[in-house]
This record gives sequence, C-alpha cells and structure tokens, in this order.
Amino acid sequence: MAMPRSQQVCLADTPYYHCVSRCVRRAFLCGEDSSTGVSYEHRRAWVENRLLFLASVFSIDVCAYAVMSNHLHIVLHIAPEKVDTWSTRDVLQRWHKLHKGTTFTQQYVKGESLPSYALALVEASASLYRQRLSDISWFMKELNEPIARRANIEDDCTGHFWEGRFKSQALLDEAALLACMAYVDLNPIRAKISQTPEDSSFTSLKRRVSSAKEGYQPKALYPFVGIPKEAVSCGLPFKLTDYFELLDMTGRIIREGKRGIIDASLLPILKRLHISSENWLCIATEFEKRTANVVGKEDAIDHYCESHHRRRKPNQQGVKLLA
Repeated sequence: MAMPRSQQVCLADTPYYHCVSRCVRRAFLCGEDSSTGVSYEHRRAWVENRLLFLASVFSIDVCAYAVMSNHLHIVLHIAPEKVDTWSTRDVLQRWHKLHKGTTFTQQYVKGESLPSYALALVEASASLYRQRLSDISWFMKELNEPIARRANIEDDCTGHFWEGRFKSQALLDEAALLACMAYVDLNPIRAKISQTPEDSSFTSLKRRVSSAKEGYQPKALYPFVGIPKEAVSCGLPFKLTDYFELLDMTGRIIREGKRGIIDASLLPILKRLHISSENWLCIATEFEKRTANVVGKEDAIDHYCESHHRRRKPNQQGVKLLA
C-alpha cells in the first residue's frame, strides 16, 4: 500500500527529497520515438523552463534535475524559513504568477482599500497559499499539470499524461544527498543518450557547468557552499569543484561500461562521507534500484523509523552501500 505523502515528507527528518515523475505506459515525454519516428525533443525545454520558473516562485530549491525521454528526476530542498519571511503581499504576488487568486487578493495586491471582513479573507487566503508554496506536492502539481495539458493539446488527445502519483524519497543525510544528485546528473550517461556529463542537455549539471565557465553559480539552482562553518547554511554542503570532478570520473567509468576504481584525487569528498569507491560506483548508477522511500545511513534510518513508529525498515541495500 502506498504511503500518504504527508507521512513521507517531514522537515524534522530532512529538507531534501528526490522526486520522480513518469509518463503513463512509458509514453514519450521528450526525445524521438523510434517506433514512429516522431520527435518530442522540444518538450525538454517545456519541462526545464517550467521547473526553473517554479523554483523562483516557491520556497523550494532545485538541487539537481534531469529531463529524460519518458520520466523526470528532481532533487528538491524545502526552505520553510524562506516563506516565513514573506509578507502577505509577497505571498499573493507569487501565487498570482500561478493562479488568479480571488477578487479580494487581486484588489489587495493593487493597493485598493478593502473593508475589514475582506482583509480577513485576504489573510486567510495568504495563509493557505503560504503553506502551498513550501509543499512538494503542490510544486509537482504545478510542474506536471501544465506540461500534461500542453502535451495533450499537441498530441490531440485527452487523459492522463503522467502516472497518477510521483515517487518521492527522503534523503536523510549528506551521503544520500550526494549519491542521489550524482545519480540524477549522470542519468543521461547511464541511458547512453549523452557522451559526457557536461554535454548532457536539460540537466542541472549542464547548467552548472555553463555558469561555472562564466565564473558564477546559476541563480535558479540551489548553490554549492562547501563544508558549512555554521549549523545552518543556505546551500549544498559540498564544494562545486569536488562535485564536478567526482561526476567527471564517475561518468567516464559509466561510459566505458566497466566498474573501475575512482582516481585517488577524487577520494576526499567520499572519504569525508565514509563511502568506499566500489560502493559509490554501485549507488551512483543504481540509486533507485538499491533504495526505498527513505535513503540514508543505518543510524539515520533507525531514527526515522523510530520517530515515525515504523516497524518495517526500508530496503537495506542502499544503507550498506552508503556505509
């Protein structure tokens, strides 16, 4: 039985989540359908543009993504502290980028005078929108539904385009986060649709590499900040250069179709996270296969199961690989 989304997402456990949406019956989202010869490559841009637009609206950051031929991978970071700093007007202006809102919220944003009862309704609406703007389910809904409608219009058909429920995995620690991001960024290499990680179109890695050449990190993506000096940091707890080097070496091994040993110069980031080179290669290429709906080291998963009163532990294969 599928677990309710409310039980899968808990910010007390982790703000990081891996989300996957797949097309129904493995239909083509993007790329070229070999059976018909029809190309849907242009839809990749639809998904990427919508995803990065939503990142600018929601209090949710995009850490990694890969738009594949019939599915989509995203690693998200929920930032509830960000939405708490937004004023009522800020919340309404953001929500109006997605939906019309109500007559009263529209009037409020325009600065029109409203009676007290209308102001109370505006505040109630803003409170509801504030919750939605930091909710993964709403983020995925606002991503998938417009793409489905647009694709159905183009295909001149009706019905479901995506599977009814997107998959989500809680990434409980840094090792799980790093492994999942690498798996997502290297998906085109593993699927043999790209030769090198930096040439993988419509991925977060491609966007990060392009920006790095200009000397900056892309504003649309959650930044790399290195090992944080403080308990709270606004960014990924890895060095961008280390991540690039790690993916480059891992991508070479995947492309050559063999299991090798990662070069010694790439070991520091894995050593800090206590992941062996052999385990890294396995988890970076088979993350979904080896993991369940929560991913992390054994102590993190034990704490998660205890706090959520779960007797049955998730798949332990990934736990051993992250050790």
